[in-house]
Amino acid sequence: MSLTLYNTLTRKKEAFAPIDPARVRLYVCGPTVYDFAHIGNARPVIVFDVLSRLLRHVYGEKHVTYVRNITDVDDKINDRAARDYPTLPLNDAIRNVTEKTAAQFHADVAALGCLPPDVEPRATDNIQEMIGIINRLLANGHAYIAKGEQGREVLFEVGRMQAYGVLSNRKLDEQIEGARVAVEAHKKHPADFVLWKESSSTEPGWTGHFVERGESISIYGRPGWHIECSAMSHRYLGETFDIHGGGIDLVFPHHENEIAQSCCAFDTPRMANVWMHNGFLQVEGQKMSKSLGNFVTINELLATDKFGGRSWPGEVLRLAMLKTHYRQPIDFTVKALEEAEKTLATWAELAGRHKVSLISGPIEPALLDALQDDLNTASAFAVLAELARKARVNAQDAQHLVYCAAFLGFNVKSWFSKADSADAMGDRDPALKAQVETLITARLDARRNKNFAESDRIRDELLAMGIQLKDGKDPVTGEPTTAWEVKR
Repeated sequence: MSLTLYNTLTRKKEAFAPIDPARVRLYVCGPTVYDFAHIGNARPVIVFDVLSRLLRHVYGEKHVTYVRNITDVDDKINDRAARDYPTLPLNDAIRNVTEKTAAQFHADVAALGCLPPDVEPRATDNIQEMIGIINRLLANGHAYIAKGEQGREVLFEVGRMQAYGVLSNRKLDEQIEGARVAVEAHKKHPADFVLWKESSSTEPGWTGHFVERGESISIYGRPGWHIECSAMSHRYLGETFDIHGGGIDLVFPHHENEIAQSCCAFDTPRMANVWMHNGFLQVEGQKMSKSLGNFVTINELLATDKFGGRSWPGEVLRLAMLKTHYRQPIDFTVKALEEAEKTLATWAELAGRHKVSLISGPIEPALLDALQDDLNTASAFAVLAELARKARVNAQDAQHLVYCAAFLGFNVKSWFSKADSADAMGDRDPALKAQVETLITARLDARRNKNFAESDRIRDELLAMGIQLKDGKDPVTGEPTTAWEVKR
């Protein structure tokens, strides 16, 4: 079966034909690192991790380039930095925020079984690329400089692009309403959006040298959000590439404006040939929000008892996510996590029963067929369920179950030693076991004393040693407990 993908741009499933099969190119919008990533942020990371694994299987490991950016310049970051580090100079405070949150993001998604992308550019490392694209737009009349209430801005003129709105399939006046665009006197059209905006003396910025109608103008400022992804995708993947992915909430205005900037700057009919978007996520049947008290970060799910009164292994979160087709909305519930955990425990038991030792091998054709049908993970797990059923009596099916689970990013190595990983480590290296248990005791003391910074530091130290923690509570005393196992 050939690979087919649903294309938001054309609103139908299409046979995927890469521009160059020797260099398949995928770009996915990554996190804005002003806060720890929430569970909704995890969904596109997991979905496009599976897609990148499938692409590498189909086209070859060395023939796929997966780029996922980090947005580390944004007004939300500025606000968080000023709030959390009021005594530091703003640039130092911003660096503290972005380094801490980016490091936590990497640790969280690794625990979810996601491989790192091939390239992970940061917006702040691509400022000159952004300025170059903006100057292209100024030169061909798709952008202009105007003075607004907060200073000078370089704006994209939407009225100059006939195809504006092609992705979201909404007319311009409908898009204005949908985006709640304020009518501002300095804009030629209310929907014109910011490419570059002037910074005050207390805001971060770079000196951008722009040319409009032959006049050189320097503006100390910072980029708009949309230009960042246009610049980073262009730098690493070119003017037109194969697949652009992200959450459905990014279709408008972010992805629509990316298309406008890139196509007008480089005079191309398309920025990306295929646009893929994962569906919304709810928590226990409700939209996730802090006001409802159901807002939960990936880290809280992995390391605290905030959701369901306990912490959850990363592979449980991964399975709960992938059991729903990526384009469908998902209801993230404690019940779904419990069911995913039972499924994984069954798979692990079958692997142990048949003493499976190899973790990579030929993938079931039925599994590949499911994934090549627009990444149909729901059907893929039906294949795994059938393998698990047959594996109750057949060792070969248990082996194939392990192969398929490993291909989908599950930590099958841990299945063979979950019950006795701590004892096994003690047999191999008693000193290391003692070190781990000493650190866990210190972390429990820190948690009791509400020294959460120290608790997090110890957790990260253990994670770097390859130790996965599982926090819980003693069923009798209610005191916090921590179990541990060796992670891959």
